[in-house]
Amino acid sequence: MRLKSSAIVSAGPVLSPDPRGLAWGLLGVAGFSLTVPLTRIAVENGAMSPLFVAAGRAVVAAVLAALALALTGQRLPNTHQWRRIAVVTGGVVIGFPMLTSYALTMAPANHSAIVIAILPAATAVVAVLRAHERPPTPFWVAAGAGTVAVMAFAGLRGGGFAGFGRADLLLLGAVVAAALGYAEGGLLAREIGAWQTISWALVLGSPLMVTLTLVSLVDGLPQGGVTHWASFAYLGIVSMFLGFFAWYRGLAIGPMARVGQVQLTQPIMTVGWAAWLLGEPLTWAVVVGGAVVVLCAGTAVRVRRN
Repeated sequence: MRLKSSAIVSAGPVLSPDPRGLAWGLLGVAGFSLTVPLTRIAVENGAMSPLFVAAGRAVVAAVLAALALALTGQRLPNTHQWRRIAVVTGGVVIGFPMLTSYALTMAPANHSAIVIAILPAATAVVAVLRAHERPPTPFWVAAGAGTVAVMAFAGLRGGGFAGFGRADLLLLGAVVAAALGYAEGGLLAREIGAWQTISWALVLGSPLMVTLTLVSLVDGLPQGGVTHWASFAYLGIVSMFLGFFAWYRGLAIGPMARVGQVQLTQPIMTVGWAAWLLGEPLTWAVVVGGAVVVLCAGTAVRVRRN
């Protein structure tokens, strides 16, 4: 890794989806797809507190980030870039992990996917506002259809949409936080590089996350077993660090509104992992629903401006 080795030079908003951006984005989504079920495993039966899981995984990732930045001799961002890094930190280092960890103590993983399913659409909206991208009308039709399809898919898998409560409010907050962090991080990655963006964001948030981790240990060390600690390790190394290498690189190549739509496939991957790790059964309705979601996502990313 060298200075700006993953930076993407862009002269302006990209109108057509670049296959490289889609490929990197899909790789990032694959890494993120285990986040919800593994967070659920980590906090189940009180094995680990949600505060420890959310803050501790950020500390693990921050240590790796600091080492990577130091070993490659990265220059400090300028003042303007630090302000934008703070947005990334608030969105994906603090906001999303904290809110989802607490929500998953009250709601199952599949139900959580119902709300998180709107994240691609939220990212597209923020990309339009922040990056001045202008996807054509067919894109919004495909993206809207994909959002409806993925929510129906998650609803079929998770038992429906009834019972909207506190957990769902937390998940909605997580969606907003992630959308802001994704869009700003995608833009920033074009200037300082993808892995550098998430690394500086983790370093910036580390004082707060270290403090919160220590607070979570006041009542004693977590009592989780091997499975809980393995889940925690994945959350810190992949979900909070390595996954963003690919995700921000894909968003930087862009266009962000379209690349973000590959995240529509994440609930499908998540349900597959949940079936394997948590023993949750699959049905034909879910399989058909998953195929519809993939079709909508593919249509959204292939739409081109005339």
